[in-house]
Amino acid sequence: MPFDLSLYLITDAELCAEFGLEKTVEAAIQGGITMVQLRDKYASDEQMIAQAKRLKAMLSGSGVPLIINDRLNVALASQADGLHVGQSDTAVQEARNTLGQHAIIGLSINTPAQLQEAPVELLNYVGLGPIFATGSKQDHAQPIGFDGLAQLANACQLPSVAIGGLKAEHMAQVKAAGANGIAVISAICGQPDPRLAAQAFFHDRL
Repeated sequence: MPFDLSLYLITDAELCAEFGLEKTVEAAIQGGITMVQLRDKYASDEQMIAQAKRLKAMLSGSGVPLIINDRLNVALASQADGLHVGQSDTAVQEARNTLGQHAIIGLSINTPAQLQEAPVELLNYVGLGPIFATGSKQDHAQPIGFDGLAQLANACQLPSVAIGGLKAEHMAQVKAAGANGIAVISAICGQPDPRLAAQAFFHDRL
């Protein structure tokens, strides 16, 4: 499935609770998001599979791929479009072997050393960051800032998406650093109007 990293929404069930996760995603699609990653550290596999199936059905025909965070069995059972994994010796290889050649597989990268060691031949994109410290992930790696983003993006032969505390006003800096897109959680999840929140990233198009 072709994919566009321009505006990559990562879900947070707690932040989306008031509006509802599916309604948040639906509104954000109307606002222009180009990818969705289902991320939930607390849900059981069964809950996540059910949620992923609902999202997959909702995204049908939109051209927006559904990526699962970390849980290979959930991606497989829900027939999601791909998987995003963190640093692990076997995660990327296992994901590619299990999900096949057509799956979209992404890997989180924080340092030049990690980028150098990444199995790029098995990957479709990389997530670079965190750019800033963020409340959505307490154990995140050292923030790299826009200088670090530029260093990694320019050394990377794969499409890249920047993540970590980013908001609509950072879109130009992310693009200037050489990344293909911007990944966000709280800039859309938990906002009063997720559609408008997504649209704000594309104010240069208006």
